[in-house]
Amino acid sequence: MSQMLALVILMLILFIGDFVAVRTKAWVPSIFICAVLFLGGYWTFFPQDIVALAGVPPVVATMMMYLLITNMGTLLSLQELKNQWKTIIIALSGILGIIAILFGIGTFLFGYQTVVVAIPPLVGGVVSALIMSEGAKEAGLASLSVFAIVIYVMQGFAGYPITSIVLKKEGKRLLQQYRSGQLAEKAQGKAAVEVAAEAAAKPELKLFKNMPEKYNTDFFKFLRLSLVAYLAYLTSTLLAPVVTISPFVLCLLFGVIATSAGFLEKQVLQKANGFGFAIMALMLFIFDGLKQATPSMMLEIIYPLVGTIVLGVIGMYIFSFIAGKILKVSKDMAFAVSLTALYGFPADYIITNEVIKSLTEDEKEREMLTSNMLPPMLVGGFITVTMVSVILAGIFVGFL
Repeated sequence: MSQMLALVILMLILFIGDFVAVRTKAWVPSIFICAVLFLGGYWTFFPQDIVALAGVPPVVATMMMYLLITNMGTLLSLQELKNQWKTIIIALSGILGIIAILFGIGTFLFGYQTVVVAIPPLVGGVVSALIMSEGAKEAGLASLSVFAIVIYVMQGFAGYPITSIVLKKEGKRLLQQYRSGQLAEKAQGKAAVEVAAEAAAKPELKLFKNMPEKYNTDFFKFLRLSLVAYLAYLTSTLLAPVVTISPFVLCLLFGVIATSAGFLEKQVLQKANGFGFAIMALMLFIFDGLKQATPSMMLEIIYPLVGTIVLGVIGMYIFSFIAGKILKVSKDMAFAVSLTALYGFPADYIITNEVIKSLTEDEKEREMLTSNMLPPMLVGGFITVTMVSVILAGIFVGFL
């Protein structure tokens, strides 16, 4: 198979996944469709090295991970986190629920190593799944390496419909209060949604404020992003004799620091026109892990796969319910916020908007629902998937 034919086939698979997700309004996630097509390809006519053949060997994917995680750090706004402190506590309590239930019950049912590999992908996205998959592979645990990828692929099927159901219940509750005059529009909620836009209007590159904009080229953006990622890697290497910290965790931290200091702008990878390519390379590398997944191995992991997801969702519900009671947040909103761990952005944004559109045609009512429901969902997804899951993966990979 030629390189360009391999590339065309892989791009076709990614497009079909997106097409199905758009047609089904994200009820059938693109990641699932792509995974099924990749498995079908590997079990039939794909060469085992089709991803590397197309031009994405492991070394390229690793480079993209460094850049993407550092870019994640640039998304952090301290003001958003201050406005949504209750959301942060509830999101963290949901993650704590997953950890508590899986270690408390899951260890006896599925084994310690399975639970360790399952937790970070279950509370996170593509990066944490990849970290755990690579960690399991290095530890000689081939089936668990595939398990980390498959649990990431499948978790959305639990998260999407349940989130939609609880958000509809929350939306109906809010509409009832609004129509009866008990609930006024929350201006602070709308302000929280617009924080990012307001921040974007301010000068971000404080360290380069006197530099003419024409010199801030795409390559200068890549240079600064690469430098921050390298400093994170260097710090991890220097700390290795004393304490083991994943360089990816430090990339996230260094991205936050560099943005706060004015060395990086927010979403620098998008502004350097490199985000789409980075995501494409990383997604292909994720699916590359499925080449080890034989039909017999898939049958072997189906029991722990379903079991860990079910236990994880139960743990989320219990702990978010308790946190919601204490913080006086409705149980439906609290559960929805904790469920963002199963998919993150942009699914949290898409699902919330779809629910709001389905509940009312009135523009003012939609604005009210948006101001009350969207900010906590976005912050919840950011905390769980973007931050905590990467940190957890960096810690848990050391347990294998």
